[in-house]
Amino acid sequence: MTETGLPSDLFADLDRTGPVPLWYQISSRLEASILSGRLPAGARLENEVGLGERLGLSRPTIRRAIQELVDKGLVVRRRGIGTQVVHGPVTRNVELTSLYEDLEATGQKPTTRLLLHEIAEADEKTATALGVDRGAPVNRIRRLRLADDVPVAVLENFLPVDVAEFTAADLADHGLYQLLRLRGITMRVAKQRIGARAAHDDEAELLEIEPGGALLTMTRTAYDGSGRAVEVGQHCYRPDLYSFSVTLVDK
Repeated sequence: MTETGLPSDLFADLDRTGPVPLWYQISSRLEASILSGRLPAGARLENEVGLGERLGLSRPTIRRAIQELVDKGLVVRRRGIGTQVVHGPVTRNVELTSLYEDLEATGQKPTTRLLLHEIAEADEKTATALGVDRGAPVNRIRRLRLADDVPVAVLENFLPVDVAEFTAADLADHGLYQLLRLRGITMRVAKQRIGARAAHDDEAELLEIEPGGALLTMTRTAYDGSGRAVEVGQHCYRPDLYSFSVTLVDK
């Protein structure tokens, strides 16, 4: 992926003597270009050193401007790739939907890298959630979900072996809930917990963040219309690209 040349007129009117900090002026112009589509999702920005030299500004000034965009979820820093434009952070209503569906609903292109697909023995926690015996066979699925080729989440799910059988192609091309619905299984209710923790080393590598960086977490047990537990999910998300939204109503 090559760097995207920034429009030549983007910084033509920088005020170098006024009260507005230069980093803020640069960040604001880049943000406006991203939101307008002038800098499209997937575009790789010019590196900080090159941009600083071209504008005659220090690297710390450029770095702070870019960090402002990172904090807003408009760009991400990817190891070995550089700074890349994204659509913006996904804000997910706490509803019984899948991440795949949420990404599609926000106009982003979801893709999946299948990390693990096996029959495993249920540990005590998974067995209790699914209502099976400890050590019983369960489907274990682990995937990396990307939005516009940027990694957003690591998803690990456990399902009873008799619920459905999936191929690697199924799991790469569709969301898990889509596959279950296609097989006549509809989730009616779920218990869900949202939290945060530090990333494990493999998660940091997969999500292209610093080792030990912060992650949002979500655990969910979903039940079908008969009340049977059909899926247990243990997911972690990049907090700069993902958030949860809850509507509260006074009783």
